[in-house]
Amino acid sequence: MVISQTPLRISLSGGGTDFRDYYINHDGFVVSTAIDKYIYVIIKERFDNLIYVSYTKKEIVENIDQIQHELVREAARRTGMENGFEVAMMADIPSEGSGLGSSSSLTVGLLNGFYQYNGVQVTAEDLAQQAYEIEVGILKRPIGKQDQYIAAYGGLSSFKFKKDDKVLVEKLKVGNDIKRRLGENLLLFYTNINRQSSTILTEQKENIRHKIEHLGKIKNLAHHVQDCILKGTLDCVGETLERNWIYKKQLSSNITNPVIEEMHDTAMKNGAIGAKISGAGGGGFLLVYCPREKQDRLHRAMRKFREMPFMLEPQGSRIIFNYRRYDWK
Repeated sequence: MVISQTPLRISLSGGGTDFRDYYINHDGFVVSTAIDKYIYVIIKERFDNLIYVSYTKKEIVENIDQIQHELVREAARRTGMENGFEVAMMADIPSEGSGLGSSSSLTVGLLNGFYQYNGVQVTAEDLAQQAYEIEVGILKRPIGKQDQYIAAYGGLSSFKFKKDDKVLVEKLKVGNDIKRRLGENLLLFYTNINRQSSTILTEQKENIRHKIEHLGKIKNLAHHVQDCILKGTLDCVGETLERNWIYKKQLSSNITNPVIEEMHDTAMKNGAIGAKISGAGGGGFLLVYCPREKQDRLHRAMRKFREMPFMLEPQGSRIIFNYRRYDWK
């Protein structure tokens, strides 16, 4: 049996510049952090030659090509899995549509687990790139490139997406005190809306050529966020989050709605310095930056919205259990 644990993420700034349609001409730049909420993948050998796949549904099939779950099927193909295994998936959050990168975290976790099951060691770069190839290259999903990389590498990191398709990864070198204070000042509140991100992201992708100026401003904000973190001037992270939200809403018509606007305005009137929806938008979690000394007031004002406490996660996808039975000869 093998169990992989892969973190979810929050993107602080730069989202949208990780689409290939943008970075192939302008380079992209994103600052994000993994959080201590995870996708778990459990893989177990079976006595028979069937394949069991358990998620919100249960599949029992005879070969990999029959698997309906696209990510499981393609990850199993990529890693050379054969018949006679069972795979189950669990998450710390609501199902798809959270805005925390769950789809890419699942893909990275599946790849990591399947490779380890077969006794193959792979790098974070391998996991990230192969997850991207599955989601975008094979399944043609309208997504960017940041989620696979933060899931694989973890930590508080910046990612530069180069015109030649290379990705430069930098773990931000700051002390534990700064990371602790940043984590304390960031909060997540659930909109109670699960949405399919594909419609929003498809429109956003199609709008890229008309939104180059906005995306350039978002990229500049990501560089500013990185500078703020490295200098330890953390309140400017919140200010930048707010400016990012203004630009983000102009990338697609479905990014915000009355519920999100109510949450945002309530937060801003009660101590928050900045807030934006996490991920594609339309639902999921609202990310709020609020200094700790003002959070009692914020919590009272936001009490009808469910908060998800979290801490920053230093590690990317990892194997937390690996028991492989060997035949003795």
